[in-house]
Amino acid sequence: MSSKQHSIKQKVSVTGVGLHTGKKVTLTFNPAPEHHWLKFQRTDVDGQPIIDADADLVVDTSRGTTLEKNGVRVHTTEHVLAALVGLQIDNCLIQVDGPEMPIMDGSSWKFIEALEAAEIVEQEAERDYFELTENLTYEDPVKRVEMLAVPQDTFRVTVMVDYGSEVLGTQHAGMYDITQFKPEISKCRTFVFLHELEALLAHNLIKGGDLDNAIVLVDKELPKEKLDHLRKVFNKEHVEVKGKGVLNNTQLHFYNEPARHKLLDIVGDLALVGKPMKIHVLAARPGHAGNVSFAKKIKEQMKKQKNERMVPKIDLAAKPILDVRDIKNILPHRPPFLMVDKIMELTSDYVVGVKNVTMTEFWCAGHFADEPIMPGVLIIEALAQTGGVLCLKTVPDPENYQTYFVKIENAKFKQKVVPGDTLVFRMDMVEPIRRGMCHMKGMAFVGNKVVCEADMTAQIVKVRNIEKKVPTEA
Repeated sequence: MSSKQHSIKQKVSVTGVGLHTGKKVTLTFNPAPEHHWLKFQRTDVDGQPIIDADADLVVDTSRGTTLEKNGVRVHTTEHVLAALVGLQIDNCLIQVDGPEMPIMDGSSWKFIEALEAAEIVEQEAERDYFELTENLTYEDPVKRVEMLAVPQDTFRVTVMVDYGSEVLGTQHAGMYDITQFKPEISKCRTFVFLHELEALLAHNLIKGGDLDNAIVLVDKELPKEKLDHLRKVFNKEHVEVKGKGVLNNTQLHFYNEPARHKLLDIVGDLALVGKPMKIHVLAARPGHAGNVSFAKKIKEQMKKQKNERMVPKIDLAAKPILDVRDIKNILPHRPPFLMVDKIMELTSDYVVGVKNVTMTEFWCAGHFADEPIMPGVLIIEALAQTGGVLCLKTVPDPENYQTYFVKIENAKFKQKVVPGDTLVFRMDMVEPIRRGMCHMKGMAFVGNKVVCEADMTAQIVKVRNIEKKVPTEA
């Protein structure tokens, strides 16, 4: 499949029961626009709230992966997400009329069939892959879970499972490329040991459980009365197992189907990272809790790498594009409130400005006088002024215009700024200017560390009857 984003051509529905609630539920896959990614929508709740497929929204991983936003939950999301990722569908709205995804046959196969029937279509936008640049590890010594991610030119997963069971033994599974998901992984069903099943039944869980939607592993001989009890529970005419093995002698799709299902779960849970990845994940004894924790670590690494890419690579000793005199011809600000010393880069899409923070700043005497710290509002002001240069360079006569900032959102301060620091500002246009409105993303750096970031909106306004004043030197 190409590097373009994909969605589906038309909506399609599947109906089944929830594994734990036992309630009938209909799930509908819907086409979605570019850059939408994967989102769930509870159509049975007032307002039909949408819940992003996001690792930060996971609230429970005990028997599946549960997401919650504003008090509304969707349960057992991993098999649905795995099907979408396995077919390289980037954008989809998943509507569901109940709290839990239908379990179907315990795999991703029924979802794969439905999505292919809806026809996968290519969109215009390019895929934004996350490409790992360094090794990433996760370990849970209590559960003996170990996970490692290494840089790779495709999405690859290698899994080892070992639960100390003679029946299951040690199993391995691998997926060398996402195109192997459908033929090699998608039909692999969830599995459970009989002693776990009995505990779940005793707590009135897995009401939608059936011998047709899970592999039940039996690691000891079962007496006739136990088999009779299971026959009644599952409403089956025959329930049997020959020695140790699989309840009802279920025919496995692959000799290592349990390991392959664990791989399926990883694919689904790592969809919560929020974008397709080029990465090789190696996992030993994985589970939903470890998968989600690892997804959160990957998200942190994504942000770190993004910030590193955003650090302007400039030579501070080089001649600026605009010096302070040029800036004064564009902006109305004057010392001590002119917060930008020079502009080092300026295009139609972004601008890079610099401020040298010194002990002569007017705020040093009063803002943490014994340990001067640049006020955060002044860092925001400096970002705004840098953005003002970017906005005003879009008009032929910037001296006849002003920029008024109308909105500042998502402002965050990551590190203090002190005299001796060199602040580097970068402001990027988020979208084309319309009706004089400029939407920008700003970041301030000291060295290669982000000290402040914010989303800003400014309006360019033409000011009439302004006499341009030429600054005079003392």
